[in-house]
Order: sequence, then C-alpha cells, then structure tokens
Amino acid sequence: MLRANKLIIVLLAATVVAGASANVPEEESVLLQPTMEQRFTTSLATKLLTNWHYKDTRLDDELSQKILDGYVEMLDPNRSYFLASDITEFERYRDGMDDALRHSDLQPAFDIYNRYLDRVHQRVTYARARLEEPFDFDVEEDYRYDRSEAPWLETTDQLDDLWRRRVKNDYLRLKLSKKEHDEAIELLDERYANLDRRVSELNSDDIFNFFMNAFAQAIEPHTAYLSPRGSDNFEISMKLSLEGIGALLGRESEYTRIARVVPGGPADQDGRLQAGDRVVSVGQGAEGKMVDVVGWRVDDVVDLIRGPKDTVVRLEVLPEDVGLEGPSSVIDIVRNEVKLEEQAASSRVIEVPQENGEPVKIGVIDLPVFYLDFNGRARNLPDYRSSTRDVARLIGELEAEGVTGIVMDLRNNGGGSLLEATTLTGLFIDRGPVVQVRNGSGRVSTEEDTDPGMAWDGPLAVLVNRYSASASEIFAAAIQDYDRGIIIGEPTFGKGTVQSLLDLDEYGMADSPRMGQLKITQAQFFRVNGGSTQNRGVVPDIRFPSAGDPQEYGERSLPNALPWTEIDPAPFKPAGDLQKLTAVADFQFRDRVAEDVEFGWLLDDIQEYNESRENRSVSLLETERRAEMEAKEAKREARKNLQGPLVDELDPLAEADPGEELDDDTAGDEEADEEDDRPDLMLRESARIVADMILLGEDTQLLAKQFSLVQSEPASEKIN
Repeated sequence: MLRANKLIIVLLAATVVAGASANVPEEESVLLQPTMEQRFTTSLATKLLTNWHYKDTRLDDELSQKILDGYVEMLDPNRSYFLASDITEFERYRDGMDDALRHSDLQPAFDIYNRYLDRVHQRVTYARARLEEPFDFDVEEDYRYDRSEAPWLETTDQLDDLWRRRVKNDYLRLKLSKKEHDEAIELLDERYANLDRRVSELNSDDIFNFFMNAFAQAIEPHTAYLSPRGSDNFEISMKLSLEGIGALLGRESEYTRIARVVPGGPADQDGRLQAGDRVVSVGQGAEGKMVDVVGWRVDDVVDLIRGPKDTVVRLEVLPEDVGLEGPSSVIDIVRNEVKLEEQAASSRVIEVPQENGEPVKIGVIDLPVFYLDFNGRARNLPDYRSSTRDVARLIGELEAEGVTGIVMDLRNNGGGSLLEATTLTGLFIDRGPVVQVRNGSGRVSTEEDTDPGMAWDGPLAVLVNRYSASASEIFAAAIQDYDRGIIIGEPTFGKGTVQSLLDLDEYGMADSPRMGQLKITQAQFFRVNGGSTQNRGVVPDIRFPSAGDPQEYGERSLPNALPWTEIDPAPFKPAGDLQKLTAVADFQFRDRVAEDVEFGWLLDDIQEYNESRENRSVSLLETERRAEMEAKEAKREARKNLQGPLVDELDPLAEADPGEELDDDTAGDEEADEEDDRPDLMLRESARIVADMILLGEDTQLLAKQFSLVQSEPASEKIN
C-alpha cells in the first residue's frame, strides 16, 4: 500500500499543466464547457472528500481560497501567462469556489481555463515571431527563469519583455551546446508550436481533472482525483512487472524532472539517469528524431518514454547540478521489465582499514523497497518473497563473513508494505511496538513485533536521505526510538500518512461513463515515542551535508501538508543508551572529513548549488555564460584527473577487482567507467562511523576521554 502511494507521484504530477499553449486563432477558438457527467462526479467526489478524509474538511471560504490559488498555480506556475488584471478578475471567485462545488457548478473553473488558453496563445504567437528577429548577446541583461514567487506582471509589454528574454535564453542555450543557427531556430519554433498544439488538443475532461486535483490538494497533498486515464495508469504502475525505463516523473518549471529512479529498473541498472535530472527531449530507437518536450504536460512525456520491452528510448537531459545552459547529455536506455526480484535486498562487505590492527568488517544491506509477495504469503507458500526474509538471510551470510557491524542502506527507499516495516524492525529488536496508526475518528492501533529475539544484536546504523519515505521512516524511527542503532544521512521525506483508493464507478449507474477514483488520506503514522513521522521526517543522529534548504524538499515543502503532531507514547523498553557513543562518533566523523579532498568537493558543489538556487536567474551575456561553462568543464576535468589517485589513496573502501578486464563492448565507455569508479562517500563514511563506534565501545576509557573532549570543544564548522 505504501509503495503504491509513492509510485503514484508520477500520476499526480501528470495532472499538472506545465505551461502549455494553444495554436488556435482567437476568433475561431471554441470555449470549453463542463458536462453533466462531470457535474455528477463533482457532487459525489465533494461528499466523499469532505466526509471521509482524515483531516476535518469543510467547504468554506478558507478552502475556497486555497482551491483558487492552487488551480491558478497549476495552470501558470511560473507566472508567465496571466496578467495581474486576470488575477484581479479571478478574485470574484475567491470566496465562491466552495459554493460552486456545493452546487456542482464547474463554470468558474472553465472560465479561468479559457482565459488561460487565450493568454498562452498570445505568448506563443509572440515567441514564434521573436525567433525571426536577431539576438544581441552583448547586452548585459539576465533572464529570471523561476518566477514562481515573483509578482504578476501588469502589462502586455512586460510579458513581451519576459518572453523576449526567455526566447533569447532558449536560443543561447542551444548555441552554447553547438547547435547551428538554422537548427536552433527550427527546434525552438517546433517547441513553441508543440505547446500550441498540445493545449489546443485538451478537452473538458482534462480541465475537469486539473480542477478536481486543485480541490483535492487544497485539502492535503497526498489526496488526489484520478481520472479514468489516471486510474488506468495507476493499475499499470501497480503490476509487479512494468515495461518501461523505471523512472517517476514530476515537474520543475517548464521541465519534466526525474522525481525518482525506480530501484531495479532499466534506468537504475544503467546508472546514468539520476533523480533531479531534467528531460529536454525524447527520441525513439537509436536513430529516431529527438522530440523537444520542454513545456509538455508530464503525462504526455510519460506516454512518449513508455514503450515495448527491448526497444530503445533516448533522453536528452540536463543534470541536476548544471544550469539551464547545460551541457546536456543524451542517455539511451533499453526498455525492459521492472521486476520484483531486481528490487530485492542485496549485501556487500566493506573493510574499514585501521592504523594498527586488522580492518573492521562492516556489512551493508541495500534495501530499495519494502516488498512482500502478498499472494504467496496468503497461500502459505514456503518460498514467498519478502524483504524481511531476504534481509534475515543476508544477515546470516554477513555473520559468516565475520562482520562486526551492519549498515542498513535505505537511501531512495520510498516505502512499501507496512507489515514488512514492522517485521523487518523485529529483526533488530527483541519484541515490542513498532508504529502507531491513528484513523480519522481518533482510534489508535499499534503494529507490534511479537517474535522474541533478534536476527542481529550487534552495532547498527541506518543510512537515509531526503527520498527515504513512509515505511523507511517507520523503520528508521523505531530503530532510533529503541536506541537500537544510529540514523545517519539527511532528514527523511516526512510522509507519515496512509491513503486509500475509492472507486467512484461503484457509486454510479452500471451503464454510466467511468468517473475515475479518489485517493484519500485516512490515517496517520506515529512513532512509539508518540511523535509523528509526518512533515518533520526522521532527523538523523549524525547529519551529512546536503544541498538546498531542508524546508524546501519533502513533505514540509508541500502546500497544505498535515502538520507534525504527537500522541501518547506506546509502552516500550529502549535497548540501550547510545548518546555518548553517537556524540563521539559524530565528532570523529567531522574531524576526519574536514581534511578529506572529496568531501571538500562535495561541500563546494553544495555551496554552488545553493547560490544558484537563490539567484533564480541566468545571464544573457554570451561571454559570461561561456566563461561559466568553461570554468565548470575545467573543474570537472581537474577532478577527473585527480579521481584515480584519490580512489587509491583516500578510498580504500572502493572495492575493485584488479584481475577484472573490460570486454570489447565496454572498453570504450569511459563515462560509465568513471561513474563506476567514483566512491560512494556517504556509504563510505557510514561504514567508518560504525567502525568507530565498535572500537569506542570496546575501549570504555577511550570513549570517556573522547566524550569529555566532545563536551568541551565545538565540532568542526566545515560541515553543516
């Protein structure tokens, strides 16, 4: 169930317009109107959303205001189509959306959309005409590419100037990527024409879908309306075997963004596509034309990327850590099935070298998702697959190899089965409550580990990041509350709610058109200490440096997210007290990486990324953009030249088989080789931290001495 909630990201993102436009002359445009079937669906959905949601939801002026603001933001998130006068005109609906829903009146939503369609057509018409004029890249000006928090522009002239800069930036980016003039003009003209065409193809069902999701997400961000098409997509995504590349898509300004790479899928196995990458164009096969998808709706990009097994799709992407000017790269991926077996837990052993004595062996268990073969379990098959069974087996294998500590790697683990989160926790605690669940009526139930004993009672760390969510947070929180191990990494996503799907078709006539589904939040998770995993997530005991403001990602960044709250703690007995051990290990970690060259690179990259996010604009001076691009390329080249020696001298944990040789098919793939050679800094340091704790725990006098130093000296300020 929880994995389903995570996978639905791509479907929710698909309900959002990404700044499209319509290529229909104004005098010939046809106004879209709601249908009687949509009014019936509105009436039914409104009753369910206001009566069955976990959150007390009332149709009032406050909700009306959120619906209006959310709907306008869906249509024009970058504030580059509507004029301030349009927004002022829409104010007449500010306190009336609740009344409209109460009476199943969809006309306000369609009136707003029809105005949007006209404004988009005007902008695209201007952009295509501007391509026929020359560009001057010696003028000192910039383009503000993120206007999500900027004021609405007052006049058409101001919008023209914004779009002049946008077109100029689009052209400059292509020029810097070595596109010829005619090719760049043709590509951009086609891009803008496609925006026109795609909006002109939208129908009343699409508009209804946008508005119903504005309504649903005004209540809470994980609540959604799934149109019949969205419902079909959801059913496809829930099969154990999917055909595609295995990536969840979202939106960032005008770009389709990789929200998450599905563990075990073709993209994950290829290794080049990463969360945060922005898709610029998509091509079919090895030679098919690259179709520019900037500004496309996410669901249309999904349709373009999907395809039959064993076929090739090519994605041109802008990596997360580069600006709009690029450079971009083209990634070819063979579509295949995303199988449960390929998402199974796996293990490895890292040997942490010591100055005196034998290396400390640390076992790492990588768990991409909390999986369970429900059918096999229900039928009591002896060999049904589950993450708990597989992790228990891996623990036995690691013990046989002589490990003295374990790292559970839950980075990018978006959740999965609640039952598995409970039973997996039971491998590391004796017995007791794991998570509390409160429903909309206030009733609290507890999921417990009832099996005595532990599969592993030794030193333990849980490695998490901002994409660790739901079941991952339940597991990490329980380990932290029981003081059974330490949590390392970034604050987690903060999704502490439970959703259920309601099929609207069950409430309609047998021969009526399909109405779709509602995904409604109906319960909330709480830790055994009484606090919620909602909104705040799980805060690590030892935090690694990370890019961006933690308040700008995860649940805490979503509008209308449920707040953090707490209930009474469940009765449980902590396994120990790791406070002193954790404090010393944190001190040693900070002291160690303060002089680490590669961590220095990481901190530099984080600082550069944060500065670029705060800027929200790019220069339109060609000389300045070229200089920035050349400086980045020089930095990458310098690091590449140092990478080999650093892997040998600074990263003895990067395991490589000296006898391994490349075959002819891979010998020329230098980029892939370089990527594989890069050490996983976070995993490396997690293993070292566990090794430190093992050694400190064995030497109580050293621990006492080090703890006194930690108390008297501030930790290094180089990491934050």
